[in-house]
Amino acid sequence: MNAKTLAARFAAVLMAVLTAVPVFPAERAVELEGYDQLVQGMVDTWEVPGLAIAIVKDGQVVYEKGFGYRDVEKKVPVTPDTLFAIGSATKAFTTFVMGTLVDEGKLDWDKPVTTFLPGFRLRDRVATEQLTPRDMVTHRSGLPRHDLSWYNATELSRKELVERLPYMEATYPLRSRWQYNNFMFLTAGYLVEQVTGKSWEDNVRERIFDPLGMTNSNFSVEDSQKAADFALPYREDDDEKIELIPFRVITNIGPAGSINSSARDMAKWVQIHLAKGKIGDRQIIGPATLIDIHSPHMVITATPERAEISQGAYGLAWFIDTYRGHQRVHHGGNIDGFSALVSLLPNDNLGMVILTNRNGTEVPELLVRHTVDRLLKLDPIDWNGEALGKRDIAEAADKEAEAKKETARKPGTKPAHKLEDYAGDYAHPGYSPLKVEVDGTRLKLTYNHLSTPLEHWHYETWTGAKGGDHPTFEDRKFLFETDVAGNVVAVRAPFEVSLKDGITFTKKPDSRLSDPAYLSRFVGDYELAGETASIQLAGNVLTVNFPGTSQFHLVPEVNGEFSVKEASNLRVRFEEEGGKATAMTVMQPNGVFTAKRK
Repeated sequence: MNAKTLAARFAAVLMAVLTAVPVFPAERAVELEGYDQLVQGMVDTWEVPGLAIAIVKDGQVVYEKGFGYRDVEKKVPVTPDTLFAIGSATKAFTTFVMGTLVDEGKLDWDKPVTTFLPGFRLRDRVATEQLTPRDMVTHRSGLPRHDLSWYNATELSRKELVERLPYMEATYPLRSRWQYNNFMFLTAGYLVEQVTGKSWEDNVRERIFDPLGMTNSNFSVEDSQKAADFALPYREDDDEKIELIPFRVITNIGPAGSINSSARDMAKWVQIHLAKGKIGDRQIIGPATLIDIHSPHMVITATPERAEISQGAYGLAWFIDTYRGHQRVHHGGNIDGFSALVSLLPNDNLGMVILTNRNGTEVPELLVRHTVDRLLKLDPIDWNGEALGKRDIAEAADKEAEAKKETARKPGTKPAHKLEDYAGDYAHPGYSPLKVEVDGTRLKLTYNHLSTPLEHWHYETWTGAKGGDHPTFEDRKFLFETDVAGNVVAVRAPFEVSLKDGITFTKKPDSRLSDPAYLSRFVGDYELAGETASIQLAGNVLTVNFPGTSQFHLVPEVNGEFSVKEASNLRVRFEEEGGKATAMTVMQPNGVFTAKRK
């Protein structure tokens, strides 16, 4: 081996070592003494596959390190450059971009959204007219989450998702209550696109990533998987074991949560916030605008868990509270297989980012508390020990509740219909189509490309069973509804828990009943009680003229019959033989009449 090759290999080894160990100046050594052991202990105890952390103090990155594995099976370690999904911590990137547009006079936080998006609509007219960009990004639109409208709806564009908003039910009046809502941040990103003529991604790249040098960040888990250093997503299964799960593509809802980044890149994001929006001599965002973004705008009606943590509020994509007397601005992120947290203490010039590849873990928040206590020299509190104790109690309660869930079931009941009667396509204008099929001896439900078996629970209620593509629908109860004619016409899906009746999907009639080529077989004259009833076709709608009456329009129903638009107590069914209509049956309250085709 020649000297040049040897030197190159030595440099590569040295770089690997430097990215695997903490970086902090001597004056931080005391505060961070034993810190590695603390983090590793939490990673092990909470069964977090991998974790990356970066700490910024007084403008400098004082600590960067990876723990555990980005790939458990192959034992590939996490580094400060490992890519993780940051989930809803993305939201602050969206409001930062909006803030720069406010600085440029292209956007106003407090003018109606319709000023910038003339076609914007909500279900409520007053909310449509008054909703502002500030309302959108402070979770006070009045809308609950409605997350299952967008979750895994990968084929829909942002425009198509925004167009679902007029069909989404609110639970509170505008500005009356804080309710977390990803849809409003999607809409905020779409607003940015319409104002600038560029994609949300291009705006984030040009206004944040490029100036900050965040060259290792992207907008899609599909891009992450093309990188050399990325973390795989994990969760705890029903047997409390860590399992690998698929990446969840959420690019279309991107402004609410699709960014992927590393601890090293996210440290730069922390620095710009602590530096009041300035990099070197360049002011990326106005200081007053950033203060506005970091200021509380909506109270969160939740009781603080501890006296050390104040009542929470929400800024422009940041949670705001006081931790042990120190102002804290922070936001977490959770998406399938990843949990993240960005936390700033602006008055202490301290900030940190913690990224993990485990679904819904508490470790980022616990680690932030321990880190703040150390660096600000506060009396230590065993946050980790307390949380572990609560976890054990909660897990025991969960197991007990799981064992008792059958007690909520009414015994000895059976479905009112054959399995085939429940099958069909169901629709709601604010959600994707829901499909129910017969699968052996039970039903199968498919929604947004996710399928789950349905098992009979009691009466007309069915429950999501294990064995589906995703646990989203497990144990969720679906109530099928029947009309007065005995037909299954709708299903109530528990897709928004804040709505008492959930989301009602209406069963769609056979598509052939709106196809002129198919409907033409019914056109003709039918003899009814010595008179002639005439069936005609107007576009894709059948009409009927009963003797002595004006024209009626036939509306397709789920059982192949037709209702009469102008007379709700009348229904029509055509009898066929060999693909040709032979008779028309007219059903009304006082009897059933049969008209033979002439």
